[in-house]
Amino acid sequence: MEKKTILEELLLKKSQQKKKISPINYKKRLFVLTKASLSYYEYDKGKKGSKRGSIEIEKIRCVETVNLEESTPPARQYPFQIVYKGGLLYVYATNEESRERWLAALHKEIKDNSDLLNKYHKGFFINGKFLCCNQTCKAAPGCTIWEKFVTLCCTTESVKPLPPFPQTLQKRRSLPQVLSSDKSVLNMAVAQCNYEPKGNSAIQLVRNNKYYVLQEEDSDWWKVRDLEGNEGFIPSAYLRKLSLDDDEPSKNSSVSEQTLAEEQSIAKHDWYAGNISRAQSEQLLRQKGKEGAFVVRKSSQAGMYTVSVFSKVPESKKGTVKHYHVHKTPENKYYLSEKYCFESIPKLIHYHQHNSAGMVTRLRHAVSTQVNKVPSTASLGNGIWELKREEIVLLRELGSGQFGVVHLGKWKGQYDVAIKMIKEGAMSEDEFIEEAQTMMKLNHPKLVRLYGVCSKSYPIYLVTEYMPNGCLLSYLRSHGKELQPLQLLEICYDVCDAMAFLESCQFIHRDLAARNCLIDSNLTVKISDFGMTRYVLDDLYTSSLGSKFPLKWSAPEVFHYTKFSSKSDVWAFGILMWEVFTLGKQPYELYDNVQVIEKVSQGYRLYRPQLASDIIYQIMYNCWHELPEKRPAFYQLLSFFEALREDNRA
Repeated sequence: MEKKTILEELLLKKSQQKKKISPINYKKRLFVLTKASLSYYEYDKGKKGSKRGSIEIEKIRCVETVNLEESTPPARQYPFQIVYKGGLLYVYATNEESRERWLAALHKEIKDNSDLLNKYHKGFFINGKFLCCNQTCKAAPGCTIWEKFVTLCCTTESVKPLPPFPQTLQKRRSLPQVLSSDKSVLNMAVAQCNYEPKGNSAIQLVRNNKYYVLQEEDSDWWKVRDLEGNEGFIPSAYLRKLSLDDDEPSKNSSVSEQTLAEEQSIAKHDWYAGNISRAQSEQLLRQKGKEGAFVVRKSSQAGMYTVSVFSKVPESKKGTVKHYHVHKTPENKYYLSEKYCFESIPKLIHYHQHNSAGMVTRLRHAVSTQVNKVPSTASLGNGIWELKREEIVLLRELGSGQFGVVHLGKWKGQYDVAIKMIKEGAMSEDEFIEEAQTMMKLNHPKLVRLYGVCSKSYPIYLVTEYMPNGCLLSYLRSHGKELQPLQLLEICYDVCDAMAFLESCQFIHRDLAARNCLIDSNLTVKISDFGMTRYVLDDLYTSSLGSKFPLKWSAPEVFHYTKFSSKSDVWAFGILMWEVFTLGKQPYELYDNVQVIEKVSQGYRLYRPQLASDIIYQIMYNCWHELPEKRPAFYQLLSFFEALREDNRA
């Protein structure tokens, strides 16, 4: 039985050019929209012919108008596009009223789709590139915010522009409270749509995820905490409160409380690795290299956990890593194999530490990613940024940087921190101290945190987050051959994620390179020393011809005119990508600084690394456009990486 037709009309369809050599053509087709699909048919002499194509509604990711091409004929004045998983279809309506009718009908049908796009291309894809942004990949992420996205994702009747962020909230920097077990504080809300934070005072919302509401003093902005403990202010229009009196919300709330209790029960164990990715877990376990080395991590499926375990199987020199989902019975018991069920995940792990019970090997060696980090709830001293020197104990030297020696230390006798001891004359101290507070507020999971300073006497201490796996450059050179291209992509994604955040805060790094990125205990890459080069007093470092100047990472406008911007950071990011995919090679290794200036000015660019695919190299190359305004922004690069990660998952 044929499904009920929502809309049916004769429209003009543009060929999809699935092969570059195929000609562009335009054909009249009868388009039929139902709840399940958008199909189009041949149409001749008033009769519906054979079906020529169909797109499932659930696969549609965006429906929007398209900017007209130059010299567009009258028959093609009203184009719109349908972006779906695996393709892009251009259709022309007969008039504006017809186009609006189709847009409205399609928007209504796709509003509940799980992976709608928040950006789209406003120009046509013609002759191998998008006219709006010149990107050459048809699947490239959009370059223009799709304003309809928020309206479709939110269930509120109308979505207003974001309210102004209250100054009182901007200035308030209260430390997170310890979660209480009292149910009265478990005031929960569910995200009605995705929300990307615009600054360091907000957190990300994920549609349908639950959040604790901590403050509602301002009607437009609420302070919330996610289930991982991150806090921030969110537009209240994006959230729907869950009432404990309503049956369904109460059920959802109890599920969230159960999830929270579940995580708290396992978080204290050495084997729990939290949010690390599959690729990171594999690298950690291979690095350990012991039979039965294992971690427990959050699964990519929400609310689930995965046990990842390493085994030295005979058929592989590198060994293998197996991933086992932790399942639940209807009675809320946990199991890896249905024969062996347990009341908690720790009890399940304890059993499998002594019995393989269907796994490739028993769980012999817990690989810990936990270090004694400064908790977000800890007070950082009497002032906002001035720490007590007597509360910091130096343990051992970790290395030296442009400002002085770096030590591992303990703060308050229990928390691991890194201490940069600034030698006299190395930096413009007064200017830095003025900026320290601003730098401390740049709080992002992919930035090395600056906890505070000890500036009352010499040497000045910069107290930062401790990163046990050292600098990215050294790691690439010592462990690079163990890394897969997907893991190299993840490294670039981590760095780009942090740089997109700095860009959104209008903060320029000025010295982005692999040597200035550090690696956490769980192999997350974080950016260090952002903005620090402004305070260097070394003439060789600040002169573009000096041997210490990072000229090989510098854009032409930097070494010619000392003009720094977010776009000069983009150039440096392209060089960092090259470092990653060459496993730590020196850029322009055959040339000195003077030769590099000459070669780059003449248009010379670094070659494609062997481990980089054509599309990865294209991203690098786009970062090295001679004109800064032609380089992509970090948020555009981030969209590229997200699309590549999605492709790899698929």
